[in-house]
Amino acid sequence: MAAAYLVQDVHKHFRKDDQELVALRGANLTVEAGSFLVLLGRSGCGKSTLLNLMAGLATPTAGTLTYRGRAIAGPLGAVGYLTQQDTLMPWRTVLRNIEMPLEIQGVAPQARATAAQRLIDQVGLSGFERHYPRELSGGMRRRVSLARMLCGNPETLLLDEPFGALDAQLRGDLQQQLLELWADSGRTVVFVTHDIEEALMLADRVVVLGPLGAIMLDTTIDLPRPRDADEIRLHPDYLNLYRALTRALRQANP
Repeated sequence: MAAAYLVQDVHKHFRKDDQELVALRGANLTVEAGSFLVLLGRSGCGKSTLLNLMAGLATPTAGTLTYRGRAIAGPLGAVGYLTQQDTLMPWRTVLRNIEMPLEIQGVAPQARATAAQRLIDQVGLSGFERHYPRELSGGMRRRVSLARMLCGNPETLLLDEPFGALDAQLRGDLQQQLLELWADSGRTVVFVTHDIEEALMLADRVVVLGPLGAIMLDTTIDLPRPRDADEIRLHPDYLNLYRALTRALRQANP
């Protein structure tokens, strides 16, 4: 399978006051096109920094990082990025928020409204088209953010702990929706989390990151799809995978 991303010996340093802080040191990663890769790690391991580099929102201090064989020199139009923070425009309705990527692309109003409405229906927000973000629950705002990211039809999705602030029931619902939207789409997904159960629910492959982006474990997740959160825990391979990921995290953070 062709590589969507190729990260080779990437270093990332930051300046804070008179100190130089190291976020990544010699990170290496290959992301296959069409795969669902989860980056699993504790806070401070560099996973969000790596995602920012992959999105073209930051540049490496050293090393090379390519997307579809080309060096990343800035934000990529083919890549959608969903961050931890709520970035919805408070003065725009649900419909107007979701259609924004197509508006930026110069798509005609009726065509972008039609595309946005289709996504509203897919993420279960029918009837809320004219609501503003302040009128929505946290889970509903996450659905709007997910639909907005998809509205521009990106070929690759980067998601940085997008459901971390939600309760368990809402998180499970949105995980299931994400899998349904990804299935058979051909999209590449890179998903950052610190939650082992979330990683096993979503991933084709899990990479456990240790300090400064060191890879502690890189393993294929051969659990059957489609996945149901309750049923997948009963699969005979689930417990072994859970233990392996737990060990890798402990080795990364003794």
